[in-house]
Amino acid sequence: MLELVDLDNEIPKETYRQVFPELEARLGECQRAARAAGVPVVIIFEGWDAAGKGTIINRLTQALDPRGFKVLPISAPTEDEGHHPWMRRFWNALPAAGSFAIFDRSWYGRVLVERMEKQVRKQQWKRAYEDVEQLERQLADDGAVIVKFWLHIGKKEQKRRFKKLENNPATAWKVSKREWKNHRKYEQWQEAVEEMLERTGTAYAPWTVVEATQGRYARVKVFETIVQTVESELERRAATPKIEPQPMPAPEESATRQQTILDRVDLSLSLERDEYDRELDDLQARLFHLEHELFVARVPAAIVYQGWDAAGKGGNIKRLTRGLDPRGYEVVPVAAPTAEERAHHYLWRFWKNVPKAGHITIFDRSWYGRVMVERVEGFCSEDEWKRAYREINEFERQLADFGTVIVKFWLQIDQQEQLRRFEARQQTTVKQWKITDEDWRNREKWDRYEESVVDMLQQTSTTYAPWTILEANCKLHARIKALRTVAEALESALESHYSDS
Repeated sequence: MLELVDLDNEIPKETYRQVFPELEARLGECQRAARAAGVPVVIIFEGWDAAGKGTIINRLTQALDPRGFKVLPISAPTEDEGHHPWMRRFWNALPAAGSFAIFDRSWYGRVLVERMEKQVRKQQWKRAYEDVEQLERQLADDGAVIVKFWLHIGKKEQKRRFKKLENNPATAWKVSKREWKNHRKYEQWQEAVEEMLERTGTAYAPWTVVEATQGRYARVKVFETIVQTVESELERRAATPKIEPQPMPAPEESATRQQTILDRVDLSLSLERDEYDRELDDLQARLFHLEHELFVARVPAAIVYQGWDAAGKGGNIKRLTRGLDPRGYEVVPVAAPTAEERAHHYLWRFWKNVPKAGHITIFDRSWYGRVMVERVEGFCSEDEWKRAYREINEFERQLADFGTVIVKFWLQIDQQEQLRRFEARQQTTVKQWKITDEDWRNREKWDRYEESVVDMLQQTSTTYAPWTILEANCKLHARIKALRTVAEALESALESHYSDS
């Protein structure tokens, strides 16, 4: 592929002086239009050492309103970043709706630098292609514009630039033994680059190879590509009729309705108080030791609680955490997204809170709101919640690939038990804050929520992140089953960790 690139492409000075100022003005217009339309723009610069990435980024930012972009120079991950799934730091850096993010290197470092310098195993950089494809597809599906550049120069040109940099005391620091070592392996690096371009160039995130021998030519090509890509997306949006999301309709009555997984849950299961107290003490002591073993082994754990209103999530979480060292876990309560969170992909706020290696994160509600509350109440479109099943599975698979133990609970109660608990809350002064008008409204939509729960369980229970249904009409039974499930999952993960070490 790259051998066909004409590195002698040039633009005469006079032509450059005529076209470039107009491109700068159009880029500024694109930024303002993208802000007005709420379109996030992700611009990625990859390329050879000394190909001119910094110079082009500098010129690019001069044409933009500084209040609407951020430049993100990507280097080796910090120690803290290394204790999280590798994609987390890039998710954290993604732009809000209407903003530009300019990456000076990016997530492609895993399939280039980390691969070529053997900083990761072969299995890791090969899997990274899939992770990258999923990230960019998810962003594009959510309305982001993605523009990717490879700045290309030949081996001789790179050598010439290295020597020029070395001869200038102000820039000599830019060329070290590492750069010269990579230069000597130019051909091997080019093979990796070509594989990257072939495997990650897609219709929604194509690569543009920029012939970067002449600075004028490279600048014009970069500006033209960004302007045309953003303008094209804005035109597409303007021509596409906007369809407002609609609340989920009530399920149709059917004489042939099949039994669902929720119908088969045995809600008569219960536990006596004496047995509960005995098992609770044993399990909390067991979990305390397991938490410390997790820390030593650097194994992270994510525990997700979902369930009906008044199903007992809070009490269940309280019994789980009472047996843990508070320095090793965090509880993340998930409510309606803030304005900042709504300006990003819905998974953005959850990537920020994924557990660090050796730590436990407990989610009181989670990313599953997308396929339940947002689906039922019409807070997202049908296309959005339908593709969320795949996106959630991909998200959880990346956590699992990092070694994260994922435990997901659905707390199941019946309508009669929920009504009893609602009424008890209303009649108990210290619990009245727990019952709201929204709880009663949600109860009226039981059938809709039940359908969404069944779909969720069927679509997102995987080998690496299975659902466990807690029979929660008896809170004591549900608590013990939850703690036992967590303990067994952690023990299994630790066994696998040590057997693989």
